[in-house]
Amino acid sequence: MTTVTAGTKDALGQGSSPGTGPAGPLLAVEDLHASAAGNKILRGVDLVVRTGELHAVMGPNGSGKSTLANVLLGSPGFNVTKGKVLFKGEDITGLATDIRARKGIFLAFQYPEEIPGVPIAQFLRQAVAARRGADVSVIEVRVQIHEWLQRLGMDAGFASRYLNDGLSGGEKKRNEILQMALLEPDLAILDETDSGLDIDGIRVVARGVNEVRAHRPGLGVVIVTHYRRILDELKPDVIHVLIDGRIVESGGPELAARLDAEGYESWRQ
Repeated sequence: MTTVTAGTKDALGQGSSPGTGPAGPLLAVEDLHASAAGNKILRGVDLVVRTGELHAVMGPNGSGKSTLANVLLGSPGFNVTKGKVLFKGEDITGLATDIRARKGIFLAFQYPEEIPGVPIAQFLRQAVAARRGADVSVIEVRVQIHEWLQRLGMDAGFASRYLNDGLSGGEKKRNEILQMALLEPDLAILDETDSGLDIDGIRVVARGVNEVRAHRPGLGVVIVTHYRRILDELKPDVIHVLIDGRIVESGGPELAARLDAEGYESWRQ
């Protein structure tokens, strides 16, 4: 992987950034190989994310971006064949998805599941209880939901709607941000959160992410995206180019501008 200086940090996020102390990185992906349905997809990914950093992973269709997001959360159907994933220093490579979620990893889906008949507020209460490992009161969660709906500029009646059922694409993505806010993860993986959104929708979602990060400065974020537009709003610390299952270059915001101008051909072999 080509290393490109980004401020006071190298391309892997190492250096004088927050969270660089003795505790080590928040997330460390080491020589990660993974397959799905018998097909090799990731072919040796190395990635380090430190506390409070936002990393963007960009690449063409089929490069392995969504596979990386799913492998980080241990989604079924993806098999790690080599390498490992460390979260806060712990090897979580073999852990189930629900255990990773309880430990503080959150995945915002590219295509959120629709669950008719389950109100968003009810789902959030159960999810928060699972994250904390203890029951939570209806009133406590209701107050938190109300506060975050206001912060995110969402209608107060939103929590009474069914989980993603009948929601527009933008509403589904904003619901993912609401979940992230309530669950208070340490690491958030955003898989093409900007997919299918218009310019205004991208701005709304990006502002929601920024609002959550302002509330939780230590939150680490990895966003998978095709486009520069959302990065203009989020201003990532490091951008990685993923081609054919490998990170081939990493750098700062200037890398997104180069991708916008040149496409991915310069990195194809």
